[in-house]
Amino acid sequence: MTAVYGLIGKPLSHSYSKKHFTARFDANNLDARYVLFPLDNIAELPLLIEANPDLRGLNVTIPYKQEVMSYLDEIDFGAKVIGAVNTIAIKRLKNKVILKGYNTDAYGFELTLNSVIKPDTNIKALVLGTGGAARAVRYVLRKAGIPFRSVGRHNLKSDQLIYGLITPPVMDQYKLIINTTPVGMYPNIDQAPDIPYHLIGNEHVLIDAIYNPEETLFLKKGKERGAKTANGVMMFVMQAEASWKIWQSL
Repeated sequence: MTAVYGLIGKPLSHSYSKKHFTARFDANNLDARYVLFPLDNIAELPLLIEANPDLRGLNVTIPYKQEVMSYLDEIDFGAKVIGAVNTIAIKRLKNKVILKGYNTDAYGFELTLNSVIKPDTNIKALVLGTGGAARAVRYVLRKAGIPFRSVGRHNLKSDQLIYGLITPPVMDQYKLIINTTPVGMYPNIDQAPDIPYHLIGNEHVLIDAIYNPEETLFLKKGKERGAKTANGVMMFVMQAEASWKIWQSL
């Protein structure tokens, strides 16, 4: 019986997940395959599970990392704290299916952050975006003791900025800028978050959760101004490896 794993979300054209896991399966001679499952609505998940009895695990991407939680039977403590799930383990006990959610994005981002920021660095962060990936990033920043402000298109919370309020004093105070939005992701590679790039200097560090393309316009603009940059490749690979460990532990 061929084990099936997959990815849910919309769109999925940017994802390297199928390529990554297929290469892993081939290299280890595993009887498994990885399938992309674009969902127009997260309400389609139960039907997807029912229609694929060999499905053992799912990764979750934009825009369902928060919405998917209400469809799960169990949620790992870390994912509960973060408030987002990007990995689902599927256990089948006789006629019952149990879905358990995890968050491996935080693990991947933590490794990325540690690759560019020393633990004792005195720095403040701007987190661009307020979705599921942003929740994992904020969790890691809190864990690292790094103060941050979230930036969204709408000022929904008192501690949240909108892009138009990223003024020179803000850019001077917040030297770590993390993009968790899909802006600049393939195929829209000519786009970048609307921040004042002319105010970036060599004391800034820019991290993009996007891995396709490997250098987004956001990172390119930052690098041109002398900033240190890191893309989402390490975050993607390490969250995928963490997902695989979870699936294999069942």
